[in-house]
Amino acid sequence: MKSFILLFFAICFFSLSSGLSYAAQQEENQIVVSATGRVSVNPDMAEFGVLVKSVAKNADQAAIRTAEKYRVVQQALRAAGIPAVDTPTASYVVAPQWEWVQPERRRELKGYAAQHLVIVKVRHLALTGKAIDAAVRAGADEVQQIIFSSSRHEELRREALASAVSNARVDAEIMAKAAGGRLGGAIELTVGQPVYRPVPSMDMISMHAATPEAVSPTEITPAEQDIRVTVSSRWRFLQMAVK
Repeated sequence: MKSFILLFFAICFFSLSSGLSYAAQQEENQIVVSATGRVSVNPDMAEFGVLVKSVAKNADQAAIRTAEKYRVVQQALRAAGIPAVDTPTASYVVAPQWEWVQPERRRELKGYAAQHLVIVKVRHLALTGKAIDAAVRAGADEVQQIIFSSSRHEELRREALASAVSNARVDAEIMAKAAGGRLGGAIELTVGQPVYRPVPSMDMISMHAATPEAVSPTEITPAEQDIRVTVSSRWRFLQMAVK
């Protein structure tokens, strides 16, 4: 009986060792590749922030003045062709304004500031300059960074993804051939988040936007951008049969 038990454990150990050895061998016979797919696009939409703010002795007055600025700016954006659904509130803050009094080494309340930040989404790029000018003329205190995008983003992302997988396969095939074998099927494919190639930011556009006295309106011309998708892949590496 004791011999039978020892034989049973020996068989189990041999089977487990063989399985681990096979798994290790399979793990070794793989090619790992990362590749990127890229699609260029001319943006046809834009998004920027419009900030209105006021300072007053008390919070109520600061809020009232900011609310009036907000109302006038929103009316101007409607007149510029931007619907209300595309000018949502991003943030609203009313906060005390403190000043440090050095001789007395203490803080002194100087008043309150109210700030209302609106995100303006321009779905027709040609209206971007007109919308900026409208906001500035209506009393906006800041026009913040513009972000350009494409209405075809999802379609182009899929193109970039297909290109990334194709590039990964080509690289893996080259590696397999150079190593004296051939490429098998894909074991695993993972994709990262698509990104736009960084372009120069446009901050504080209000300083350059057209004023009522200006002859020419603000012109916005975005650069071509890239949508990039990166994939990580693992492929089977098949050894060439020995003749």
